[in-house]
Amino acid sequence: MDPVLTITALSVLLGALIAAAFFGSYLSKRRSEVQSIAKAEPQSEPKKHSRPPQPKKSHSKAHSHSAADKDQNKRHHPLDLNTLKGHGDSVTGICFSSDGKSLATACADGVVRVFKLDEASSKSFKFLRINLPAGGHPTAVAFSDDASSIVVASQMLAGSSLYMYREEKAKDPNETKQQAKLPLPELKWEHHKVHEKRAILTLVGTTASYGSADGSTILASCSEGTDIILWHGRTGKILGNVDTNQLKNTMAAISPNGRFIAAAAFTADVKIWEIVYSKDGSVKEVSKAMQLKGHKSAVTWLCFAHNSEQIITASKDGSIRIWNINVRYHLDEDPKTLKVFPIPLDVSSGATLHYDRLSISPDGRILAAIHGSTLQWLCMETGKVLDTADKAHEGDITCISWAPKAIHMGDGEVLVLATASVDKKVKLWAAPPIH
Repeated sequence: MDPVLTITALSVLLGALIAAAFFGSYLSKRRSEVQSIAKAEPQSEPKKHSRPPQPKKSHSKAHSHSAADKDQNKRHHPLDLNTLKGHGDSVTGICFSSDGKSLATACADGVVRVFKLDEASSKSFKFLRINLPAGGHPTAVAFSDDASSIVVASQMLAGSSLYMYREEKAKDPNETKQQAKLPLPELKWEHHKVHEKRAILTLVGTTASYGSADGSTILASCSEGTDIILWHGRTGKILGNVDTNQLKNTMAAISPNGRFIAAAAFTADVKIWEIVYSKDGSVKEVSKAMQLKGHKSAVTWLCFAHNSEQIITASKDGSIRIWNINVRYHLDEDPKTLKVFPIPLDVSSGATLHYDRLSISPDGRILAAIHGSTLQWLCMETGKVLDTADKAHEGDITCISWAPKAIHMGDGEVLVLATASVDKKVKLWAAPPIH
C-alpha cells in the first residue's frame, strides 16, 4: 500500500477516535447534569410547598391569641381582683367573718366552703370544706361568734333546717402543728322545719352591742312566708318571732348593733322592730318600732348603715332612699327621708329597672348594687355612679357583700366587695375611687 495513503487513513481513524472520545465525554457530562437536576427538583418542590403553610399556621395562632385577648378584655374589669373557683353549682350565699379574713360560701352542690383570704390577689386560696347532710341544698350562710363558727340554712323536701358548725381549737398548740390538716368543724346544734315547709330566703347575723346586750351573736332567718325568727348564735335558742303580715317576705336585716330588725316584703312600706334586752343581756322581747313610708312600689332590698342609725332602701318605683331612723318613735316621731336618688340603670325600652340587692361599704361611702348580672358602685353622698361592670358574671348575681375590714393586697390593703352567681363563681372586687 502507498505509504501516503496509509498515513492518511491512520490520521482519519485517529481523528475519529479523538472526536468520539470528546463527544462521549461531553454527552456523559450532560447526562450527569440532567440526572442531578432531575434529582434536585423533587427536593426543591416540597420546600416551595412547605413554606407557605408556615406563615399561615403562625397567622392562625396569632389570630387565635388576638381573639382570646379580645374575649379576655371583654370580660375584664379594672376593679376585678380575683375569682374563687371550685364550686360545683350555683352559689346561693356568701358571708364574711367579722375580721374580714374568711369568706364562707353556700353552694347548691351541698357544700359550704370557708376561704382564707390572707391575700386578695392570691393565685389560689385555702378553704375548709363542710359537707351538709344528704338531700339538703344550702340557701344561706352566716358566721356566729367568730370565724370558727358557721350557721347554715338548708332547704329539704320536708322544710328548712339550720345547722351550726364549730371548729374546735386544739388545746395544745403543738398538736395543731403536728396535724397535716385542721380537724373538720363539728356539728353543735341543728333545727329542722324551722319555718315549717317554707324556704329560708336570708340568714343574717350580728354582734349585739346595743344597751345591755351581752355581746352575743344573734341571727335572723327570714322565710318566704311572713315569719322571721331570731336565734342565739352559740346555743341555737329561739329568742323571738316576728310576723310581717305583708303577704310575702323578700328579705330581712339586723342593724349592726343588734337593736333593730327591718324587713322588705310585698308592699312599698318597710316595717322595723326593736330587740329589747334585759339587764342580764338576754333578749326580753321583739316589739314593733316604726315604719318607713314613702316608696310608691315594692321595696326590693334594704341595708343598714354601719352606725345603725340609717337605712338604705331600693324600690321598684325606680328610686333609692336613705332614711334616718334615729328618732323618738316612742313619742310617735316618724323616720325622716334624708335623700332620694333615681336608680341609674339605662334601658332602651324606657321601662324602670330596680336593684336586686344592696350592700354598703365599711366606710359608709360606697353603695354596691346589682341588677341581673350588672354590678354598680354608687356614691352615697351624691347617688352618682362611680363605676359599672355590665357583665360582672356570666349569669345572674345571687349575693353581694362587702368585707367589714380592708384586706391585705400587695404592699397595702384594699376594701373588697364579694359577689356570687349562678355561674358557680365568687368574685372579689376592689372599691372604686371617689372623685
